Amino acid sequence: MAKEATRAAYGKALAELVQENENVVVLDADLAGSTKTAEAKKVCPERHFDMGIAEGNMMAVAAGMAASHKIPYASAFAVFATGRAYDQIRNSICYPNLNVKVCATHAGLTVGEDGASHQSLEDIALMRALPNMKVFQPCDGVEARAIVKAVADIDGPCYVRLGRLAVDTVNDPDTYKYEFGKGIVMKKGAKVAIIATGMMVQEALKAAEQLDFDPTVININTIKPIDKDLIIETAKTHDAIVTVEEHNVIGGLGGAVAEVLADQKERCPQYMMGVKDEFGQSGTPAALLDAYGLDAAHIAEFIQKL
Repeated sequence: MAKEATRAAYGKALAELVQENENVVVLDADLAGSTKTAEAKKVCPERHFDMGIAEGNMMAVAAGMAASHKIPYASAFAVFATGRAYDQIRNSICYPNLNVKVCATHAGLTVGEDGASHQSLEDIALMRALPNMKVFQPCDGVEARAIVKAVADIDGPCYVRLGRLAVDTVNDPDTYKYEFGKGIVMKKGAKVAIIATGMMVQEALKAAEQLDFDPTVININTIKPIDKDLIIETAKTHDAIVTVEEHNVIGGLGGAVAEVLADQKERCPQYMMGVKDEFGQSGTPAALLDAYGLDAAHIAEFIQKL
């Protein structure tokens, strides 16, 4: 199927949402063309607000709108949405448990040539640690559209992590259904389970094809609350778990899975693949995934050694 960036799917879903739900409002920090919220502006300009390069103020305004019974979708690049606006997200949105949807694009290494200053590799950790915040990361455009629409009906703060790069579509648009807090077994296998999130799901599926045995591949699209039951069952039925994420190994998906397994008497070894507590660098997405050992070939090589 055709490739699509999750940020592009976000724009399409948002354009539909503002027409379907009169309470949905859209805020952007001077990046509507890049975050794709411009799609919503085209169909409903009176409910699209460009807040300028002032992410903290944007989050505070979103909080006020939520307190006035609106459903604000606030967007910027992930590094700015979670970094520059962390204080406002914490104290103005999460503390009073307001119904704001922070939909951040350009997350992870695959921002590419923009380099370390724009590659958010710690945003999941920041958002996951906040009380009341729920954290999502779709793997493709089909899942992105479903999650963007679903969070409108999920009460309270939500963080949706979206990417710049066009990625393979791995879900069937005619049959896919998003279920809040539930992981998806994309490929049923044995011995090793690869638990991935975001575009790493595609890399995990490609890696599985390169191995001389059939591993299980699981898509965790809701990182908080995470699917504890699926993780525990997977740990009981496999010899090892490998988590794969386009994020720092500290505080992200790997940490979330480890927290689940830490409370279990019966558990298998877990290995984490991700960025090893360092900043990114400038380069093409493919070159960066190779450099940080996160493409399909590196994943397959790592698992084969297990």
